[in-house]
Amino acid sequence: MLSARPPGGARAVARCDALRFAPYSDMEGGLFRAYLTPAYAASQEVIAGWMEAAGMAVHRDAAANLVGRYEGQRPDAPALVIGSHLDSVRDGGPYDGPLGVMLGIEAVAALHAQGRRLTFAIEVYGFGDEEGSRFPAAMLTSRAVAGTLEAAALDVADAEGITLAQALPSAPDYLTARREPAATLAYLEAHIEQGPVLEADGLAVGTVTGIAAQLRYGITVKGMAGHAGTTAMRLRRDPLAGAAAMVLAVEQLARGDNSDVVATVGTIEALPGAANVIPGEVHFTIDVRSGSGARRNAVAEAILDRLREIAGARALELDVVLVHDLAASPCDPALMDLMDDALVAAGQPVRRLVSGAGHDAMVMAALCPTAMLFIRCRDGISHNPAEHVKPADVEIALQVMLGFIERLGDTRAA
Repeated sequence: MLSARPPGGARAVARCDALRFAPYSDMEGGLFRAYLTPAYAASQEVIAGWMEAAGMAVHRDAAANLVGRYEGQRPDAPALVIGSHLDSVRDGGPYDGPLGVMLGIEAVAALHAQGRRLTFAIEVYGFGDEEGSRFPAAMLTSRAVAGTLEAAALDVADAEGITLAQALPSAPDYLTARREPAATLAYLEAHIEQGPVLEADGLAVGTVTGIAAQLRYGITVKGMAGHAGTTAMRLRRDPLAGAAAMVLAVEQLARGDNSDVVATVGTIEALPGAANVIPGEVHFTIDVRSGSGARRNAVAEAILDRLREIAGARALELDVVLVHDLAASPCDPALMDLMDDALVAAGQPVRRLVSGAGHDAMVMAALCPTAMLFIRCRDGISHNPAEHVKPADVEIALQVMLGFIERLGDTRAA
């Protein structure tokens, strides 16, 4: 059915839609595609066929990334890598990740239909686990490709106790998925915005300036568990009441900075978790992001200082663990200029915006210059079944990508 659709943005959207259900999803009634699962394998199989139909030679690397290569005029020239991820969050939307892969395939298909070969090859990557969808680590596969993954990071197991080595026969060779910098010209990723800016501005696409710096903390608050009916209020050391005050402080301090800083408490757990027991221990997470690492750090420090004050006033114990610290990842200025030129050539106004969400591009920046193109999504909704894009917007994105590739080719020929 999909092969009958005309090439371009509409076909890219239709293919993403086709991958939202079994056998391409690991859950009934919705989309969940985790790394190295049957749904992941089934998706790779059908996408490999689409890559081959677009004129690419296809293989899977040692990290189980799907890779399609469209040869250039000079086989020894560094290749342009176009990529995004194939995995999803649980009960997610169909476009977060796969749309970028489908657009890479459509860009190559357009060149192949014209019988065109650029001076450089194009390689389209479908990365496996940008979301950290199965193992307790994210972006294992793109980190392997970028050469930033340590061997110790591969010693992981999923919620069922299945290790990465058990799930992937090629695991002993995982780090050989690394690309050589000399073999990589640049990295291009198209992605839905996952935010409301483009829609608010009435724009289909925009040039990404970089990916925000991220801090994530694991917070533990300890007090004294007790009987809900017999412990007087004045004698309580309730960590959940303290955590509630802390959560509000996170919001207040981020809002009070009046900047691009965002702070989120995404998970919270009270133990032992009984209706008639005052909790003895509470766990929650804090995620702080900003386009400026210094601004992010200042707000994060203010938040932690306030949490310590609350804990002290309530006679609670506070433990803070830094889960990760990801520096801001700016896109390459020269590539941003090429993207802007491609926007204008496609009849679109120039709009630059920062990404608050993480992407494989932030990892690939350690390997080569990176560029990103954002695509409008309805109401800014993502990580949700209601995720939606307009095929017309995706067609515009494809034309911008082709214009970018053309201009990149001109700069290499100059």
